[in-house]
Amino acid sequence: MAKCELCGKVGHSGNNVSHSKRRTKTRFLPNIQHATLTIKGSLRRVALCTRCLRTSNKVPKGASA
Repeated sequence: MAKCELCGKVGHSGNNVSHSKRRTKTRFLPNIQHATLTIKGSLRRVALCTRCLRTSNKVPKGASA
């Protein structure tokens, strides 16, 4: 099952609705990617959604390069 280890985002169910208004069940899954991050000084492979992966790479404002 697709689940982000950082924020806990999981898939949801819903309906695809055609032009004729027929409804069929579908799943909306988060975009989960495996990444290797340094957590408390050690490398760890985690499954993250792309939103968490994007914010983990951000440099804080005002930090010197």
